[in-house]
Amino acid sequence: MTAQIIDGKAFAAQMRSRVAGHVVRLNEEHGITPGLAVVLVGDDPASEVYVRNKGRHTIQAGMSSLEYKLPTETSHADLLALIERLNSDPEIHGILVQLPLPEHLNADLVINAIDPAKDVDGFHISNVGFLATGQNAMVPCTPLGCLMLLRGHLGDLAGLEAVVVGRSNIVGKPMAQLLLCDSCTVTIAHSLTRDLASICRRADILVAAVGRPEMIPGDWIKPGATVIDVGINRIARDGKQQLVGDVDFSSAAGIAGAITPVPGGVGPMTIACLLANTVTACCRAHGLPAPKGLTL
Repeated sequence: MTAQIIDGKAFAAQMRSRVAGHVVRLNEEHGITPGLAVVLVGDDPASEVYVRNKGRHTIQAGMSSLEYKLPTETSHADLLALIERLNSDPEIHGILVQLPLPEHLNADLVINAIDPAKDVDGFHISNVGFLATGQNAMVPCTPLGCLMLLRGHLGDLAGLEAVVVGRSNIVGKPMAQLLLCDSCTVTIAHSLTRDLASICRRADILVAAVGRPEMIPGDWIKPGATVIDVGINRIARDGKQQLVGDVDFSSAAGIAGAITPVPGGVGPMTIACLLANTVTACCRAHGLPAPKGLTL
């Protein structure tokens, strides 16, 4: 068996196109332009790349993009003051504080200072609670992207057994909540789970989000399963730097029914869902219905 490759790059391009269409209609019919503010503290190279890509795609979608780059030594007081200004700005519909933050800053304190209605990352404790109780939440972008890929490939997920390997607040836990909402039978596992291999082998849907390169080999995968690999790990191989996922792609592709590649799978969906969340936040702020196909 050779697994079907789930092309997240193509799916994300289609989604960004739909976002851009909604932005045009918001502007033409209501005179509204969605605005996204991204705050970067410090000079982490990977974060700078992410922020630059987010800004580029935001502008390409026709939205307003504002970037705030603050020095590493920025204090809590100064960062919270900026967030409060953005919370109060009616032209800003989405606020994202790029993680990780410098060690002296408390990420929970900062995230929970963002207006939940503008929390397009979906990390605010209110949005976490809304998601857990099935209410209108801003859904974290990476799990939302994973769910859209699964729905696009499988259609109805009801009754399927799903295993999420990883328990982070950013991916693992919200991913499990989303799968539950789609009527899957869900198990959350992690690196310390006993007999992890046998648990993974039960999964019709296996989501790997543990942050360990190629931790899950092909013989842990149920034949025909759909594998969503969230991991992005940089390793040295044959004298070169290479990006790999949490799943050993070469062995998994011979057993799974479908699999996301790394890169080109989940990654592009994260930014596409960030744009979609910003449009959704904008619509809600103006009392308009959230656009179909861009949210749950």
